[in-house]
Amino acid sequence: MADVEPQTDRIDRLRLIRTPRIGPVSYVQLIRRFGSAGEALRALPDLAGRGGGRAPAIPDRGLAERELAQAARLGARHVMLGDADYPALLARLDDAPPVFTARGDLALARRPCVAMVGARNASAAGCRFARTLAHALAEAGFGVVSGLARGIDTAAHLGSLEGGTIAVIAGGIDIVYPPENAELQQRIAGEGLLIAEMPPGVEPRARHFPHRNRIIAGLAAGTVVVEAAPRSGSLITARLAGEAGREVMAVPGSPLDARAQGCNLLIREGATLIQSADDVIEALGPIDRRMVRAPGLSYQPEPAQEASDAERDKVRRLLGPVPVGVDEIVRQSGVAAATVQTVLLELELGGMLERHAGGRVSLAA
Repeated sequence: MADVEPQTDRIDRLRLIRTPRIGPVSYVQLIRRFGSAGEALRALPDLAGRGGGRAPAIPDRGLAERELAQAARLGARHVMLGDADYPALLARLDDAPPVFTARGDLALARRPCVAMVGARNASAAGCRFARTLAHALAEAGFGVVSGLARGIDTAAHLGSLEGGTIAVIAGGIDIVYPPENAELQQRIAGEGLLIAEMPPGVEPRARHFPHRNRIIAGLAAGTVVVEAAPRSGSLITARLAGEAGREVMAVPGSPLDARAQGCNLLIREGATLIQSADDVIEALGPIDRRMVRAPGLSYQPEPAQEASDAERDKVRRLLGPVPVGVDEIVRQSGVAAATVQTVLLELELGGMLERHAGGRVSLAA
């Protein structure tokens, strides 16, 4: 591709990911197909038209510039997929965030990291254990990642604050949630690392927390769950860790305590039972050095796999309101995988497709 001014390219990348209907998967597909964010932005109207819809509204350059300036005023900066200091393990997720905002010491994310999550309404014993475990892991050289929620998350951050803690929040980098953790959030930004995928100024919403959870799991070689109900965000984080090929660990508890049911269920399903920091260290074992080298984001355009009308029809007929795996669509349609991905990208940009966890897709509601 033609040379692009670095700052212009960063602004274009920010404009691309802030464009409606473009998520982490479609962002990477567009970059790889067109070689630059600028070329991808120019191609959006045509791709959306092939998908049966209107082109999404693309943010102008001024909006992206103001977001970058706002982050700088907050003492934060944008880290983009493909940057040299983008965390390597996080980059290996299929839906790695194309950009996030960071305050603090980004070098902490280059350490071997352990995620610790658990119940918001945690017991006193659970919080004490989480704090002790996090402190021991940080002393052993691990970064401890959590979500700055009440209960276990807060205990994990407090235990690892002096040794190295990383907080991933669901809102913008300048938004405090929950309010009682305002001082802790400020301390983490100054002494540890604070990460937010949402733009500055965005208040956390329920739909943001699963996205935050994938980052928590993605930064770490393994996730430890300390107290969790059977249906909880902590178990979602553990599932995401397992799907990413990371170690899933859980602290057992009394069957009489509802807060222990999720952890006991994870152990029954094969999670490693954790009673001490030594158990965590043993479960993770030596870190494969290949995992701490970030895969590159290719900026060489790949040959486009254009779809015929017949191939588009085959793919569309297999889609419905129930999410289905992309691999299953490839198998049943008989259409080449790259061509299926092209059709799905067109449908997504046209507002006709939704992507779900685990590489599944459905027609938009």
